[in-house]
Parts: sequence; C-alpha cells; structure tokens
Amino acid sequence: MSTIKSTRIYERLVKRLIDIILSSLLLLVLSPLLLLIALLVRWNLGGPVLFKQRRPGLNEKLFTIYKFRTMTDERDEEGTLLPNYRRLTRFGRRLRSSSLDELPELFNILKGEMSFIGPRPLLVEYLPLYSERQRLRHTVRPGLSGLAQVSGRNVISWEERFNYDLKYVEQLSFWLDLKIALKTVVKVLRREGIDSGKYVTMEKFKGGGKEPASLELPIERSG
Repeated sequence: MSTIKSTRIYERLVKRLIDIILSSLLLLVLSPLLLLIALLVRWNLGGPVLFKQRRPGLNEKLFTIYKFRTMTDERDEEGTLLPNYRRLTRFGRRLRSSSLDELPELFNILKGEMSFIGPRPLLVEYLPLYSERQRLRHTVRPGLSGLAQVSGRNVISWEERFNYDLKYVEQLSFWLDLKIALKTVVKVLRREGIDSGKYVTMEKFKGGGKEPASLELPIERSG
C-alpha cells in the first residue's frame, strides 16, 4: 500500500515538478539551437516551420504535439500528399536521425501535456483499435521518450511496443524514469532504431494482435 502511495506522489507531484523545472531550463539553454533549427527548416522546407498534429494524451485527452518539420508538402496530380518516403528530404532525414525534430515537444512538457518519460503519444486514429489493456497506456502522461523507445524504438513490433508501454505504467518510478532517460541519451547519440527498415517511421497500427499476457520484458534489451 505504501509503495502504491509513494508511486502516486512521485507521478503527480515529483515527476511533474521535474518536468517543469527541466523543460524550462532546457528551453532557455537551447533557445539559440531552436532558433537555428527553425531557420534551417524554413530555408530547406519553407513554412510552416513546425509540424502540428492532434494526439491523445493523459486519459485520452487530445492535445497538439509540436515538432520541427522534416517533410515537404509535395502532392500528386490529384492533390494527395505523396508517401512519407517521397517527402522526406535529405535535410529532414538528418534532422530526424538526430532527434532534434523532437525539441519543440519541450513546450508540450512545460504545458503539462507530456512528460519527459512515458509512452509515446500515438495517432488519434488508433484509439478505437486498442484493446482494453492497451488503453492503459493513457493512464499516464505520454513522454518524449519511453521504455519502448529505448528497447527498439521503430524497429520493434506493435505487440512488443504495447508490452513495454504497459510494463512502464505498472512499474513507474523515479529509478525507472532515470534509467530510461540515461538509455535515451545513448540511443540518440548512436542514432539507433530511427526507422523500421521498411517504413520511414513505424508501420501503421491496424489493431488486433495478442493481449500482452506477461510484462516480464528485460529493460536491458537493446532492440
């Protein structure tokens, strides 16, 4: 009982306080870098500089996620956007592989829509496809990085990703967050798991799959 109480105190108070302090500090320190990237995006891809999209967050409440644009708005003769791999430029690929395109999400963290660590916010269209157990990923704030990201990122299956998300929800703690944060730094520096090999990002989730019966997945997995 005391463990559950301490976990709730960490999640609702300590974790949020860390998010506010750290995101504010990083936005201040990284403001020149943010400005530079914004100018480079404008120069290489034109406007708008930011990619904005509605995503489900805590308790499935929708919010607008911010990222730097990495793709053009090229369309075919009928006005339909070209596939992602056709719109992803060399500049955009470099920005994505460095994870610098994610920096504007610091504003989402500061606003309380996201946390530094948690399940990544996925597409709104996936909401009706989740099983009841998979929906539990929305009982915590989505994160800039998470257990699934340091365990394979875009090269693991959807079933594995949900298993890791649910393991995080069940075992949430300061030490787990710290371990994920440290592993995230290593992953970013090594630029591991950026794409799935077949797709620019992750293959779309189509629902179905097995319910995660066991959450005994090793956090040390490198993907």
